[in-house]
Amino acid sequence: MTSSIPAVDTPAGAESAPALEGVLLDMDGTLVDTEGLWWAAEAAIFAELGHVLDEADRAVVVGGPMTRSATYLIETTGAAITLDALIPLLNTRFTELIAGSVPLMPGARRLLTELTAHGVPTALVSASHRRIIDQILRSLGPEHFALTVAGDEVERTKPYPDPYLLAAAGLGADPRRCVVIEDTATGVAAAEAAGCPVLAVPSVAPIEPAPGRTVAPSLLQVDLAFLRTLIAPREQVGMPIP
Repeated sequence: MTSSIPAVDTPAGAESAPALEGVLLDMDGTLVDTEGLWWAAEAAIFAELGHVLDEADRAVVVGGPMTRSATYLIETTGAAITLDALIPLLNTRFTELIAGSVPLMPGARRLLTELTAHGVPTALVSASHRRIIDQILRSLGPEHFALTVAGDEVERTKPYPDPYLLAAAGLGADPRRCVVIEDTATGVAAAEAAGCPVLAVPSVAPIEPAPGRTVAPSLLQVDLAFLRTLIAPREQVGMPIP
C-alpha cells in the first residue's frame, strides 16, 4: 500500500478491511505542536554554553530519542558538557516552555475524540520522558489513552521497534493490525520495524510514501473510517494474520 492522501471522507472498502485493533500515536509534532519548542529549548541551552545551533541540525535531531539528539548536538558543537548533565537541562527548559496548556496539532482533538467515542484502543508512544508526557497529557486528555509509553521507560526507544511492540502488547493487539501515526522518519522507522502499518503526517522534514506507509498533510484529513482501511488484507502484507 503506497499512497498519499489529499483528503478523506469515508473511503471505499472500509467495511471490508480487516479489523483495526489499535491506534498508536506519537506525541510531539503529531498530536501537539511542540517540535519547535524542543528546538527552542535546545538552542537556548547551547546559547548559554556559548554555541549557536545550525538550523540544518534541526531535521537531524527531530523525533529522535533524547540521548541521540543530545549526543549529536554535543559532538556537532563541541560544547563542554556531558550527556548526563545536558539531558536534565533540556527536560527542565522544555518543561518551562510548556507550562500551562500545549497547542494541539490541527485535527488532533477531533480524531482523539472520535477514537474514544468508538472505543478504539489507543496508546500514546513517545520518545519524550515520563515527566514530559504526564504534563502534556493534561492538554491532550488522559482519558483518550488506554496506556502511554515513555522514552525513558524502554531500554531501546525509537527508531527501534520496542516502544510500539510494547504498546501493541499492552493493548492485547497484533502490531500488524495497529495503525501508527507519526511525524518523523525516526518514528516511522520504529513503527515499520514493529510491523505496523504507518500513517505519516510530517511536521519538520518531509516523508515519502512507501509500501505499508501512507502520507497525509495533516490530521484534518484523517478519521476512523480511513484508519480502518490502512489495515492491509493478509495477501498484501505477505504474512498470515490469524
